[in-house]
Amino acid sequence: MRRFLIWSGLAALVGLVLAVIGVWAYGHFYARFQPVTIDRNQAEVESLLQQASWIADAEGGEPPVYVVGAHDDAMMRTWLDEEADKVRAAGAQVRVIVFLPQGQDGKAGGSPAERATLAQLWLVRDPMLLQQWLDTPRERWRAPGIPAADGNLARTAVARASGQFFDDLSDLLGRAGVRVGRPLVIWRDREGFLKACACSDRRSWAFVRDDLNAPDAIGTDEPVPATPAVPDVEEAEETPGATAQPSTAMPYPVLPAPVAPSAAQPVQATPPTASRPTPPSRLERQTVRPRPAPPAKKREPSRPKPPEEEDTRFY
Repeated sequence: MRRFLIWSGLAALVGLVLAVIGVWAYGHFYARFQPVTIDRNQAEVESLLQQASWIADAEGGEPPVYVVGAHDDAMMRTWLDEEADKVRAAGAQVRVIVFLPQGQDGKAGGSPAERATLAQLWLVRDPMLLQQWLDTPRERWRAPGIPAADGNLARTAVARASGQFFDDLSDLLGRAGVRVGRPLVIWRDREGFLKACACSDRRSWAFVRDDLNAPDAIGTDEPVPATPAVPDVEEAEETPGATAQPSTAMPYPVLPAPVAPSAAQPVQATPPTASRPTPPSRLERQTVRPRPAPPAKKREPSRPKPPEEEDTRFY
């Protein structure tokens, strides 16, 4: 009985350890990458997203997919390069919202070039300028041809408002149970639920594609050329000057149409063609073929007769 209790306790302990490991593995390798359904403050979140100066490179598209990030977010640039086309292939519209984190005392952060560029993007919503800004490293961006934001109250307020927008959005999402990260991807799935994803890890991108019914990859293979159809013989005869197109398959032979004889043109008799003689039948071969002559008998050489004596010769 004591041995039974010991083994039962060990089995229960092993089962408990395995259950804890399974729960930890599920949360660490799967659950933490799943998007979170926003069940609180949905109207406030959507209103805040629509009021921000989002940038899209194409009109229309439902549902809209909002991507929120800063200039120095490498994963946002990667997501836009690898996932944006897949989302667009599902019929959705990608709307990018960039911001500058707030500095000390509520002032706009970033460099003067970044503040000028951000104010220009929020005021003009130029997708080409956004692409150039994201493709250029932060330390090399000089904002060529863009009015400075410093010293301009309107542009400075716009740059400061972008940081305030992200703070308000993070507060709303945090109260809904969303782990705030960058980039933030917010969309409505096929059932109409508002979802958010802190897509700072590639393993979370597949959930966005699944909800939007987007393809996992966009094919780049060249289309296989179709085999040209073989022209019909009757159509080729009815259409004057029609020539058969080259085809990879063996075409059917085009036969000339029969010409009907007319009264004005006499029919020319075709010369008879030499025909091969028919071989004789078996009976004819037996009657015609002569019987072979019997072999000649060999004649023996004649021996000389002995001379007769005169006494024995009578007259």
